[in-house]
Amino acid sequence: KGQERELGAPGTFWEYNDVRVNRLSLALMRVAKQPLPALFRERIMDPIGASPDWEWHGYENSWVEVEGKRMQSVSGGSHWGGGVFINSLDQARIGLLMQSGGVWDGNRLLSKDYMAQAVAPCPVYQDYGFMWWLNKSGNRLPHAGRDGFCAVGFGSNIIWVEPKLELVAV
Repeated sequence: KGQERELGAPGTFWEYNDVRVNRLSLALMRVAKQPLPALFRERIMDPIGASPDWEWHGYENSWVEVEGKRMQSVSGGSHWGGGVFINSLDQARIGLLMQSGGVWDGNRLLSKDYMAQAVAPCPVYQDYGFMWWLNKSGNRLPHAGRDGFCAVGFGSNIIWVEPKLELVAV
């Protein structure tokens, strides 16, 4: 981030960085053997009744070959022309899916294991779980519950989930 800092042993320092999200997206695409937007549509967006107009793009130079097929590796963050572009109603549906523990209309879309990891703090930073920001310290939203969690996107778009109040706000 433009400043030198002393290197430490793995697992002793925390800093948010979209590169790890981009790398995870590439790895998942290689395992699934299909573009992540198609997988996301099939496994999450269609089952939750999302609109047909959301989009997920990779960068212009993020094309790779997977088992002989040319696919675009999509990015985690919506920077430099890549990322998920989604309306607030669809964001709310994702928040409701998370609030319900990964179950939608009686069908489990996200595993119990993932849901537990998503809201469990990482060992070196209590306000980040697995791909979700947490409010364990109260720093993000001091007057909100400590079990609340959120997704934060480009331009500070937020999906806030407040479990005790059964509240989702976008």
